[in-house]
Amino acid sequence: MKCRTFLAALALSAATVPFVAQASSHREAPFIAGAPKVDGTDFYMFRSYEPGRSNFVTFIANYNPLQDSYGGPNYFTLDPKALYEIHIDTNGDAKADLTFQFRFTNTYKNLTVNAGGQNVAVPLINVGAVDAAGANLNLTQSYKIELVRGDSRSGMRGTVTNATLGGETFLKPVDNIGNKSIANYPAYAANFVYNVAIPGCATQGRVFVGQRKDGFVVNLGEIFDLVNLNPVGPRDGAPNTIADKNVTSIALEVPISCLVTGQDPVIGAWTTASLRQGRVLNPDAERSDSDDGVRIDGGAWTQVSRLGMPLVNEVVIGLPDKNRFNGSDPSHDAQFLIYVTNPALPVLLNALFGSAAIPPATPRNDLVTIFLTGVKGLNQPASVTPSEMLRLNTSVAPTPPASQNDLGVLAGDNAGFPNGRRPYDDVVDITLRAAMGALCGAVGNCGSMTKDPNGGLPYTDGARAAGPDAANARVTGKESPNDYYLDAFPYLLDPLAGSPNGAAVMP
Repeated sequence: MKCRTFLAALALSAATVPFVAQASSHREAPFIAGAPKVDGTDFYMFRSYEPGRSNFVTFIANYNPLQDSYGGPNYFTLDPKALYEIHIDTNGDAKADLTFQFRFTNTYKNLTVNAGGQNVAVPLINVGAVDAAGANLNLTQSYKIELVRGDSRSGMRGTVTNATLGGETFLKPVDNIGNKSIANYPAYAANFVYNVAIPGCATQGRVFVGQRKDGFVVNLGEIFDLVNLNPVGPRDGAPNTIADKNVTSIALEVPISCLVTGQDPVIGAWTTASLRQGRVLNPDAERSDSDDGVRIDGGAWTQVSRLGMPLVNEVVIGLPDKNRFNGSDPSHDAQFLIYVTNPALPVLLNALFGSAAIPPATPRNDLVTIFLTGVKGLNQPASVTPSEMLRLNTSVAPTPPASQNDLGVLAGDNAGFPNGRRPYDDVVDITLRAAMGALCGAVGNCGSMTKDPNGGLPYTDGARAAGPDAANARVTGKESPNDYYLDAFPYLLDPLAGSPNGAAVMP
């Protein structure tokens, strides 16, 4: 058992040595690249810093990457034949104790117009201005939420209910089609933030599912071009490549009292998406009145996407095992041992940059601590099984936006990454610095080294957000003026509009 636990610790340390990071989980594995609706892109977990909400934890699971705001006529619904989940480990054993499950339903109205005396179905998603009631929408998407205690497939189930509208159904706003269809999208989307009654929880939480501006900031194209950038240049010297992209968010706010029931304030979490085991194309699809009828799904749920800590599957897990990682569970992370003991990325980067990228010696005990067990005294559970997931010490007070530092714990802001993850945290630069030894000796030796082998060089991909919210956004260098966040739930900025032309183009 001790050997197995040790191997598990090693297995995910490889998942934390990215000198350079890609868009956090955008099209990172061969299978998921062809299934964007179930492709988890980013996962956030932090104590809510909206005024009056500090006793809550916010989880945000983003799916369906790299959305162009003008992506009509179908836009970007979530998959009604998929299962989206947020898993929470409350005792450090690498297994889910609480799982929030989201399932979606498409409702087609089959709206028609009179064309020469004939009622003809329209080809568009809306036939007029859109309001919260959705009368002019040809397709609406709703969802239900279940909370599972224990094993996510066999545990005790309860329904999360809509405390705002009553009943068990929640509605998802349509994407930001454009300013003529939805003149004031922020006001429209606000109608879809709901209070929720959680089984076994005395205090209500909140939920929102809908399109948001992608909050991840990265110098993407240059990274894949053999890291065609200056890794020790200015942090604001390159534009955010995905500043013009939207994403679909599943945002859930849960009272801390419903997550922490014992003495240990540390929780861990990750998100997954699953599809049915079997799928065939419907030979009678031509008779179907919706896109749901094109395929027939059945069998057990099969996990196809997994995301906890950012950047793991992109730059560490080898190409042959990327699909395997997406289908795996944190308690089984020992299977990726080879990527820990012999990580390829530092070798490649050293070949590209020579003395500017000298990899720390192995074994990387510092990274095992940061990414697999949590940092002792900060976010390490009292009893921990090494495994890859976000970990948050819920007893650490949230930092208000005006005081947030995008380097998180590295800059002394202990409410930031890797103690959970907030939207403003620059996980690329944080991970770069940690991966190249910034914390060697502080939380564990890097082989024989006791400090950063490169003398503390400020590694960066050159792209960073302008600020934690509009009031504290300060544009410098090549930062986008729209790369900031909301100071309240659901925290990610309202999505870019598909119209008028140029509305989604960043300066």
